[in-house]
Amino acid sequence: MTYKIDNAIVKKDRNGNVVLIDPENIFKDEDAFIAVKSDDFITIQLLINGILKNDFKKWKQLGAIPENDSLKSLFVRLGYSREEIADLLKEF
Repeated sequence: MTYKIDNAIVKKDRNGNVVLIDPENIFKDEDAFIAVKSDDFITIQLLINGILKNDFKKWKQLGAIPENDSLKSLFVRLGYSREEIADLLKEF
């Protein structure tokens, strides 16, 4: 089971104005948006899918996580290999 997060692209134009690129018109009735870096967004999706797969044994082994750790470092701390992360990415 894969969890899908509705998303669009927020981009700055040549004049520095923010433009919403939403080809599927998902956000047509929304007044406010949150911008997240692309790689962080993918990481969040992968983490949600990991949680949905009930992989709580690995989560319990994390212990205390330093506040200055990157979100992306969680995969390394959880013991995922490159191949496993690639398999998770294939689910999108």
